[in-house]
Amino acid sequence: MTADVVIAGGGPNGLMLASELALAGVRPIVLERLPERSQAPKANGIVGQVVRLLDQRGLYRRFLGVAEPPRPIPMFLFGALPLDLAEIEGNTMYAMGIKQARLEELFEDRARELGVEIRRGRELTSLTQDEAGVTLELDSGERLRTRYLVGCDGAHSTVRKQAGIGFPGVNAFSVISRAGHVVLPEATIRMDRAELELPGVGTVALYAWHRTERGAYALLPMSPEVLTISSVEWGGDDPGEDVEMTLGELGESLSRVLGVDISLAAPPGPGPHLLRRLSGRNTRMADRFRAGRVLLAGDAAHVHSAVGAPGLNLGLQDAANLGWKLAATVRGTAPPGLLDSYDRERRLAAERVTMHSKAQLALMSPGPEVTALREVFGGLLQDMSARGRISALMSGADVTYPMDAPAHPLTGHFVPDLELEPVPLPTLMREGRPLLLDLAGSVRKDVWDGRVDVVTATCAAPPAAALLIRPDGYVAWAGTPDGSLDEAVRTWFG
Repeated sequence: MTADVVIAGGGPNGLMLASELALAGVRPIVLERLPERSQAPKANGIVGQVVRLLDQRGLYRRFLGVAEPPRPIPMFLFGALPLDLAEIEGNTMYAMGIKQARLEELFEDRARELGVEIRRGRELTSLTQDEAGVTLELDSGERLRTRYLVGCDGAHSTVRKQAGIGFPGVNAFSVISRAGHVVLPEATIRMDRAELELPGVGTVALYAWHRTERGAYALLPMSPEVLTISSVEWGGDDPGEDVEMTLGELGESLSRVLGVDISLAAPPGPGPHLLRRLSGRNTRMADRFRAGRVLLAGDAAHVHSAVGAPGLNLGLQDAANLGWKLAATVRGTAPPGLLDSYDRERRLAAERVTMHSKAQLALMSPGPEVTALREVFGGLLQDMSARGRISALMSGADVTYPMDAPAHPLTGHFVPDLELEPVPLPTLMREGRPLLLDLAGSVRKDVWDGRVDVVTATCAAPPAAALLIRPDGYVAWAGTPDGSLDEAVRTWFG
């Protein structure tokens, strides 16, 4: 059997990629080593520009069960420093609260609706590739042949290793983090004010990281009684992977960070309850995101600190960037070099994330020098333009792809949040097709043989006479229709 595309890894990134391919007319096979979906506690939400992308696919409101579109959030954190975004013009920081287990369930439902074949309990063990495709060996002894293979199989990616792709980077071995679901018998949680009154400490904000001279900690309420508590320490003793993490160990770590004794209790009910220790902080990036007919996305291509919650924003946008390009390549409609642009563009985004995640972790570390640096940095964040730049950095809105098109402020950026009439922009992008948005009634509609959807619309303040928007939401061209528009269409869509 020969498949057009096989995706190794059935997590959010792999399932998002599968759906993007299916929208573009290519139905991949997804191989997932777990026989059943994991219920282990992981991420609790998505932050960044990808929230708007999910809305453009009709998934934001569907996944959350709400009627309203996403709105920028008024407050966030950078390195445990408050980031007031309420008055930032053009604030690009979006968020949606959803547990990863539920997110994977919804993504899987979406992929199956689109005709994607998902094979659970199938683990890739080895691969060989030639000029025509890739041969896969599975742990069951089964052999598959595919034209293209995409590794969405995480930080320890078998695909990456088998393809001979390097994974250079650094590991901050001195950093030890712990997290668990707990009850604080001596504390008072005020859900209406997002605060916790902790004896010996005082009033502590929930949903936030806090730094002390001994480490950092965060409190995230799971219910009016149960919290997720995380602690980070630098330079402590590493018990080792063979030593089981306990609630007592988490309590001792939290007591060291806070400087007071803290009593923790196990939450009621069967769980699963989070209780985890991570030693070291890996920051790594694959030395190439493509090796012949093998490609990488998500954690298989890059790993970094979780501070600021950038992981799903980065990985899901990898999937959106790769999906339409790989589908066009499979269908034979891709212009020269289209698939190679995936590495070039997403490497830019990954480099920004690895940079700011390392910076945030450094700002949270203990020591008087860091305290002084935080005072300086906190003062800079009083400036509105500085807050805007940090917000754009964390949301990914500052990533500009290199486009072979005349200079325009929008070219290479994620499409602005335009309020269009008569049809909202997200509705126009549901099918993941290239879109030429005519805002001045000056575009011919019969030129590109169905490769691009041409839609005439109006808005209060048109940013340009017309916008050529790629399926992943990025503006490939903007301006007044002329020969440069024809060239942009040929460059990106054949």
